[in-house]
Amino acid sequence: MGWGTLMRYILSKHSLAHGDPNRKGRLRRQRACRGMIGRVEPSLPLRARDYLLDPSRMEAGWTDWDRPLGLLDLAATPAAVPLAVLPPWPLIGVGDRAHPLAASLDALLEPPISAEALIRQCERAPRSAAIAVQLLRSLEGMPRERALTLESCCYGLLQGSREHAAWLASQTPPAQRSPAGGLVVERHGSTLSVVIDRPAAHNAIDRALRDQLCEAFALAVLDPEIQTLKLRTVGPVFSTGGDLEEFGTTRDPATAHLIRSRTLPALAIAPRASILDVHVQGACIGAGLEIAALAGRLTAEPDAWFQLPELTMGLIPGAGGCVSVPGRIGRQRAALMMLSGRRVSCEVALRWGLIDEIVSSHPRFPSTESTPKP
Repeated sequence: MGWGTLMRYILSKHSLAHGDPNRKGRLRRQRACRGMIGRVEPSLPLRARDYLLDPSRMEAGWTDWDRPLGLLDLAATPAAVPLAVLPPWPLIGVGDRAHPLAASLDALLEPPISAEALIRQCERAPRSAAIAVQLLRSLEGMPRERALTLESCCYGLLQGSREHAAWLASQTPPAQRSPAGGLVVERHGSTLSVVIDRPAAHNAIDRALRDQLCEAFALAVLDPEIQTLKLRTVGPVFSTGGDLEEFGTTRDPATAHLIRSRTLPALAIAPRASILDVHVQGACIGAGLEIAALAGRLTAEPDAWFQLPELTMGLIPGAGGCVSVPGRIGRQRAALMMLSGRRVSCEVALRWGLIDEIVSSHPRFPSTESTPKP
């Protein structure tokens, strides 16, 4: 007899012996669930059905603690089924967003994110996936500065994990370091312009650039006369995120957390994030997106796309993305991006609220200002 079966047996015997006052209601819900189990969401692939949960067993508690994720078919789940405690792993809903339980779940499946993408990534890094959703649940309603500190603690936890160690071991050291870049900072009246200039490395943010960004952001916070902080980058790519060549250089997670607490650009700009104005072109990945999503105004070229690939590395977003991205698109869609690692187009980003507007300012695109109105 398996552990889950044994626990359900004990609970049922306890109810019979001691007169559980909720037993009749629970039996009614279980009968309703059994009548709906055959109505499985037809769009789900066969592999995804292996992770479907039986709604009639949810009240007994989560006894299978070590699984990559669970899928809940909302069409087969009565509205009366209680969900007082979420499991330690991602719980993904499939079906109508209007279902009473939908808002309680970690995410709701929707295009362009597929069930296969979620399963593949969560199977590859189940510990990172579990910590990602547990963190997102905890951050709701938390002040931004405290939330960023908690994100850094969880990121540091994963820096010492086997999943991240396995990813580090799979990396081939580059034959030579990528070219260094710089940060161009200019003041024009009440506007501070900050430009990341490292196009040869796709504007990857190394330690030097991170520290310079932190200093520039801190200046904007300290000077009340600065009313706009514009962040731009040079070249066809906005940023590919943190410089992968530097991952793993600080092996002690506690030390890495303390470094982030002093040098994280997101922490520096948090008190005045509303003055941040960011325009994105091309790829906007990892830390590039995490910083951009803090902006009071975020616009993008038509060729822009967005991605949070950290789960592949056995990590979660650690440059503020667990706070900034949910702040724009909500916890559930942020979880979809983090758990799947899939790219999101600028059209989807606009629909979700990740960006505020698609603006064509590059010569290869027609200007939105000159586009005739129908």
